[in-house]
Order: sequence, then C-alpha cells, then structure tokens
Amino acid sequence: MLVEDRDGRLFLDFGMSLSARSSYFSDPYVSPRSERSLLELGIVPKLTGFYRWEKEVQFDCVFLSHAHLDHYGYLSLVSRDIPVYCGETTKIQMEAIAATRRGGFESDYEGLRYMTFRTGSSIRVGSITVKPVHVDHSLPGAYGFIVETSDGAVVYTGDMRAHGRMSSMTADFAAAAAGASPQLMLTEGTNIVSGSVSSEAEVAEKLGSVIGRSRGLVVVSFSTMDTDRLLSFYEAARKNERKLVLSLRQAYMLSRLEGDRGLRLPSIGEEGIAVYRRKKKRYEEWEESVCSRSHVVTAKEVAGEQDKYVLAAGLSDMEAMLEVRPVEGSVYVLSSSEPFNEEMELDMQRLVMWLDNLGMPQYHIHVSGHIMPQDLREILLDVSPKRIVPIHTEHPGLFSKYVGEGKGIVVPVMGERIEIG
Repeated sequence: MLVEDRDGRLFLDFGMSLSARSSYFSDPYVSPRSERSLLELGIVPKLTGFYRWEKEVQFDCVFLSHAHLDHYGYLSLVSRDIPVYCGETTKIQMEAIAATRRGGFESDYEGLRYMTFRTGSSIRVGSITVKPVHVDHSLPGAYGFIVETSDGAVVYTGDMRAHGRMSSMTADFAAAAAGASPQLMLTEGTNIVSGSVSSEAEVAEKLGSVIGRSRGLVVVSFSTMDTDRLLSFYEAARKNERKLVLSLRQAYMLSRLEGDRGLRLPSIGEEGIAVYRRKKKRYEEWEESVCSRSHVVTAKEVAGEQDKYVLAAGLSDMEAMLEVRPVEGSVYVLSSSEPFNEEMELDMQRLVMWLDNLGMPQYHIHVSGHIMPQDLREILLDVSPKRIVPIHTEHPGLFSKYVGEGKGIVVPVMGERIEIG
C-alpha cells in the first residue's frame, strides 16, 4: 500500500502476491526470468523511481510489518537507495533468509538498507509520522503501524492474532489504534471463512499428548519462522524425554534469533536440541556454522533410537526417511496450514503417498497465525475508524456483511486511490 501526503511517499509492505504469480508461473519448471515479465503481467506495479535498475528514486521508504513472503517478497526488486524500516527481529530474519536462500533475482535481498525500530519509536517521513506497535503473529517481531498524515491517522494491522503466546501485544496495538482516532483502518481478514476456537496453548497440549503416546519415531513439520511452534514442540519433546531434531535451515534461523533476549528461545547447543545433517557433497558456510555449534545426528543415529527423537522433516525430506525406516507405531504431525491452492494440494497428495509407504498416520495439529472473526470484529468496533479497508482477505463481501455494512467499509481496487480525509 502506497501512502502519499504532501512531501511524503512511503509503502506499507511490498510483498509477493502468491495468487497473481501462480497464475502465470509454477516453480521450478516455469519461473520468471526477468523483472520485465513481472511488470508486464501486472504481478508488480509499474512505478518510476522505485526499482533497483533505476538511477533516481522518487519514493522515501518502505515500512515492513514482518518477514512473511506475502509482505516482503518483492523487496528484492526495490532500489538499494530506498531504506526499509523494520523491527530489529525482522532484520535478523531477513538477513538469515538472504544467507540461506540462493536463487534468482526474486530471492536477492542482499544490500537492502535496513533501519530498525521497536514499539514506541516515531519515524518522520516528510509530512508523515509512522508509529510501529507490536502485534502477535505466527513469527516473532511482527508490527502494525499508526500512520499520522495531514488529513488524519491511518492504521494498518499487518497480520495479527489474539490467540498466540503473546496475544497481549495485539491488545496493545488495538489500544494504541483506538487512541489515534483513525480516519482509515487497513485490516487483515484472512480467517473470515476459516475461523476456529483454539490457541497455541491448546496446540502445545495436543502435541504433548501425541508425542507421549507414541512408541516409535515422531516426525513433524512446521514453519521455519514460527518460533511459537518451535517452543511448543521443544517443550513437548522434553516432557517426554525426547530430543527435538531440527533441519539445518530451522537451526540456522534459531541460531540468529537466540540472541534476542525478548524471545526467550533455546540455544541450538542445548541438550534438548539436535540438528539433522543430510548427506551432501558440499555444505554451505551457514550450514557448517550451525553444525559446529550443535549436536548433529544422522539418519543412522535416528534409525537406531527412534523413541528418543522428534524429527522435523517436510515433503522434501521424505526420501531420507527410507534410510531411517520408521518403526511401527511411528507418527507424522503436520503443524502448518492446510492446502489452500492446487499446488499445495498436489504436494499434500505426494506427502500422503510417502506416509502410506512409510506406514505413518498423520495428525494435523495447528492454529492459525491470523485473527479469528469474532476477535477481529471486536477490535474494529473498539478502534471505531471512520472507514475500514479489508486488504488481506479473499472474501471482502462476506467481511463487509459480518463487520457491518454501515461501518464505512471500502473494498479496495488494485491501483485506485483512496482519500484519507
């Protein structure tokens, strides 16, 4: 979202539209080869003075709410002369992503100019003042923004929830947003058709139950960025006298974040954590750095003591399970979102085929990183903005009817301006 006010021009996030991209491309076989195709297909907006191949910049900055691909994805294309404001934790995550994801031009985040903030900061951009306030989400370091303009305040929720380990952060944001008396509120509405009554605490309890009743290997899958879920698995494994075995990528992200004292994360060198080292001809520098600090286990070691481990492994790791050969009584725990597009459904079918071959039933134990409908409506009523713009939902019509059509809801149209005042 581009915010313009007198002499200030800034973006709130610059993420990758996964649906727009998948309409034309399917990795790894059909991938964009240049920025030109993304521009011509309308996957990224046609802007002058913003992208890295241009000599002069005409925009002030980008404010990044958090490090999920649909919010940061096309920062790779942004001019390195344009600063990116983000939380300190988000900067660490972005640097870790840059170190571990080598690929084409879409994955090149090297050289971005990060300027960090924390809750309580106030950043002046021309006639605009931006105040970040933390929110609870399925990764640490997520923020919403209160944007003060000459025509009044704009509130942007980013992605948030009220049922995680740090739900008090979302309450802090809602209180600050209400205090700003906003003219406009840009809000997520991801779960408007998929609400559930659960919490991270309930997830942790269920994980403990499944792991405690398992007599063989427990194989699990969860997001590299989700430290709440990592803690839930870590605690459940320890209570059942097992060791949590992370992938190299998960362990590297943890190694970068463990120094953030506010997160209270375990160290990759702790007794209850190990790292699974797959057979490779060559290891990257970041992989070697992880292995040098960790208890490293191989497929042979896991195979020999299956009742001692909780092993993190996704679809791409399933071939290694042929070497581990899970014993009878082993289970698989999927702890991430269910498929929401055709490609993910195909991957799920492949995973089921692997689990069928390995003799492992699947448990789905998960709770969303996004706010539930009733919680969202209560926050919107409390904040009471003059107008509401649903920007992170595929069902804006349903959103409008549920929240209340008399609440000044404006359904956005790509490329069209919405006046603040």
